[in-house]
Amino acid sequence: MAEIKPNVWSVGVNDWDRRLFDELIPLPDGTSYNAYLIKGGDKNALLDTVDPPKTTQLIENLLRAGAEKLDYVISHHAEQDHSGALSDILMFYPDAKVVTNPKCRDMLIDHLGIEGDKFITVADGQTLSLGDKTLKFIYVPWVHWPETMATYLVEEEILFPCDFFGSHLASSSLFVDSEPTVYEAAKRYYAEIMMPFRLPIRKNLQKIADLKIDMIAPSHGPVYKNPQFIIDAYKDWVGDNVRNEVVVAYVSMHESTKKMVERFVSTLIEAGISVKQFNLVNVDVGKLAVALVDAATIVIGSGTFLTGAHPVAAYAAVLANALRPKARFASIIGSYGWGGRMVDQLTGLLCNLKVELIEPVVVKGCPGDEDFAALNNLAQEILAKHKEAGIVD
Repeated sequence: MAEIKPNVWSVGVNDWDRRLFDELIPLPDGTSYNAYLIKGGDKNALLDTVDPPKTTQLIENLLRAGAEKLDYVISHHAEQDHSGALSDILMFYPDAKVVTNPKCRDMLIDHLGIEGDKFITVADGQTLSLGDKTLKFIYVPWVHWPETMATYLVEEEILFPCDFFGSHLASSSLFVDSEPTVYEAAKRYYAEIMMPFRLPIRKNLQKIADLKIDMIAPSHGPVYKNPQFIIDAYKDWVGDNVRNEVVVAYVSMHESTKKMVERFVSTLIEAGISVKQFNLVNVDVGKLAVALVDAATIVIGSGTFLTGAHPVAAYAAVLANALRPKARFASIIGSYGWGGRMVDQLTGLLCNLKVELIEPVVVKGCPGDEDFAALNNLAQEILAKHKEAGIVD
């Protein structure tokens, strides 16, 4: 708990030990559930709550910050890590009203069973006075749920953007104290959660472009005293530019595909292309997602499992398809024993990606000289495609 500006308090909670989010996303550095108390001349408002197991700590922080009463709880997003403690907060502060947009209201009623008369719904751009402080509400749909909104504290020029600009990072520092460290955490957060919504995020960046922002206080991770740092990072990530990089994600059962990957990666590097290689057997999903943010080309390597791709290769394709990175090209390499439809299966699993499929290299059994030559040709074709697209000189 700490005061970030006069009468604006951070009352959220660090979750140092959490290591998995949505039963999928690794959290190597834990996370935080940020909530903010704004004490106005006439009214008090709490911006978001916390994940349910941290409810007691949130209430303790509110009391320590002097919140003897709450008039409003601003709900930006219905997901549990933001709204899970809402019912308990309303029991502790029975006179408080939940301020949110109509979509979020309906989701909170469905998910938490909150009575409809507890809500005040606000329109995009509407304001709410706390006396000497003014809250302006900004709809930011699909960052990353359809009902998400942000709050701008007009007098203090603080943007509370909910998950927008967040990072899964438990820290003893309230503010960003190492931009490189936070950059990596925020990019991982973007890759895992926000990347599928790249185009809506562009529009929402435009919606906040005219705001005078002195500080960004997200719902996860530290507060930005230099807001342009993270805004510029997001502009880069959601833009169309890709880098001269190839992500190679593979699995090999009997070394054949591994030998192909080793030769292929070596040839790519010799051609001046940056490579990020991942063995899918023990992959960190977050690191793989981060690698997909900027890569121009994705290559999946797999042996044939029965008649299709190895399940972990199929999982990698499903993951890439769900995250929808801005890659321009894709290909497949691997081996088979007696036949199968590995290429057709993996290609079908990548249907959301707007990529050009470069002719795969699939060999029978252990690769030989002709197969290695085909891999060299694939590397050269990728280089040519990158040059044609203006990705490399």
